[in-house]
Parts: sequence; C-alpha cells; structure tokens
Amino acid sequence: MRAVVFERFGEPAEVREVPDPRPAEHGVVVRVEATGLCRSDWHGWQGHDADITLPHVPGHELAGVVEEVGARVTGARPGDRVTVPFVCACGTCPSCAAGDRQVCERQTQPGFTHWGSFAQYVALDHADVNLVAVPDGLSSATAASLGCRFATAYRAVVRQGRVAAGEWVAVHGCGGVGLSAVMIAAAAGARVVAVDVSSRALELARRFGAVECLDASRTGDTAAAVRDLTGGGAHLSLDALGSPATCAASVSGLRRRGRHVQVGLLPSPSGTTPVPMARVIALELELLGSHGMAAHAYPPLLDLVRSGVLRPELLVTSTIGLDAVPSALADMGTAPGAGVTVIDPWT
Repeated sequence: MRAVVFERFGEPAEVREVPDPRPAEHGVVVRVEATGLCRSDWHGWQGHDADITLPHVPGHELAGVVEEVGARVTGARPGDRVTVPFVCACGTCPSCAAGDRQVCERQTQPGFTHWGSFAQYVALDHADVNLVAVPDGLSSATAASLGCRFATAYRAVVRQGRVAAGEWVAVHGCGGVGLSAVMIAAAAGARVVAVDVSSRALELARRFGAVECLDASRTGDTAAAVRDLTGGGAHLSLDALGSPATCAASVSGLRRRGRHVQVGLLPSPSGTTPVPMARVIALELELLGSHGMAAHAYPPLLDLVRSGVLRPELLVTSTIGLDAVPSALADMGTAPGAGVTVIDPWT
C-alpha cells in the first residue's frame, strides 16, 4: 500500500510503498476512504509523543470500509462502513469497566502507538469495543472527523464542560476542534466568543454560530476582552489550540466558578504551562481535561448529526491526496489553517 512515512522527527515525510497491515485476532484492517489532517499529527511528527517508534505512519482520524477481520472479532464483517475513536480501548481494564474507555489503561492509538491512517489501509485494535458504524447517507469525509475533532469537541463541551443554554462559552483556537466546539456550543443555545489570529477562522466561527469574534493578534489582553464582552467572564472556556498562552487566557477569561476545559495538546509533556492558580482558588474555578470520546458514547452525537442539528460536513474546507500530505503536515506548525483538511488516500 501507499503511505506517508517519516524516519526522523521534524524532518520531511515522504510517500512510499509499505507492507499492507494484518489484523490482530481482536482487530480489523480498514480500507481508508478518508482521514483528517489534525494538529495532533503535527505534534507526533515533531516528537511530542513518547509512544511513537520510528519509522512511522501518522494519522488517527479516519473512516473507511472493513477489509479483513481477526479471528476473535464477532461484531464486524468485511464491507462494514466504520469510523473509530482515536483512543482504541481494551474493553477490560478497570477504567473500561467503569465506562471510561476514553482513558483506557491499555489504550492503543492509530498514528501514535502503531502505524496510522495516512495510508490506504490501517489496522485497528479491539474492534468489538471500538468500531462505530457510519450511518447511511453520511460521507466518509464527514465521518472521519467524528473519530477525533468533532467527537472530542462534543464531549469537551457537552459532557466535561456541561454547557447550558444562555451561558457564555469562549473557544480559544478555531481550527477543526475549535470550530466543532463553536458549532456544538451554539447548537446547545450558548453564546459563543471565538478567539483566533486568523480572519478566515473567525469568519467560519461566526458562520457556525459565534456571536462575538476576537482577533488575538490585535487584542492586547485576550482574557480581559473576553471578560468585557461577556459581562464578567465566560461560564465555560476551552483551549482548543494547545499553547501556554491560550491555556492561560482561557482560565483567566472565566467568571466566578467558571469551567476551563483543556482540549488542545500542549507542546511537550516536559514543558511548563503557567496557569493562574491564584485566580483558580479565589474564583473556585474548575480545570478539566478532555481526551476524545469512547465508541459507546457516539449515539447521541450521531442522532444530532442525522437530524441536521449538527453539520460536521460544513467544517471540511479542503480535500487532498497522500502526495500533498508531507508539506501540509509541515505547514501546520506555522499556518494551522481554518476548518478541516481531509485526505483521500486513493487519489
């Protein structure tokens, strides 16, 4: 098969022929019909993830058709259209038994713990626990975003963030996950403030329901601007980009007893991210993380997509082939872009 491979962190990837994957006894091989280009892939390419072993094929946000099935799989068969959370749970550890499969203690992640979906085929583990059927009428390009960005944003806003109608929600960073969060919060009846440095990203955020947009490159103190716009601060704020500056601004822009959800990956596990903890204490703020969404939690999200309340397909702003991926991946470090870029491995 053709795949995007990098041999060294931070150095150019290339498209080459590599062996086709084989399914584990509990897994499947999926023919990739669409896979998203996500900032998490950039972090992996930069060497920010200790699970990656070189050489490596990135890619974790995918949809496709089951091609081969392992001997112990009972819930999938060749020809099934599926997507999958980027956290593939084991289904048996204590966290999985408690229903918290998004933080599985033995999780695997395509594109991180093993070769991923920037390829024509990808192997996925524990298929009976992790595969999500793609509804009829939902394109593979749209379904691919449900494996990471849209599902991650949904859980961050609805489950972790506990959004409520009428609340002010600030979203820092309007890439794919941030725009998803804007759309989801607006659909829940919240008033959304979108923050980014890109005029195109802010234009899309307004299209998807933001009532206020802040250009962080022109606003001296983003947190103060959020507090002014919202009459005291956001009830819920998300760092959807992942940087020390956006994390701190998200926390500092909250009102009393507000909730911060960290969604964007921060540059390095060994780095430091200053957080205004004195403000956290004084205002009794909540600091929460959000790490994807387990497969069993997808039905409410899929119901909203089927009904047209949520329109993840509107987030897809470009489609590229494998040959364009190496340069597009590198560009994410300096120009993250707006919306979602989807890769079609067969063009």
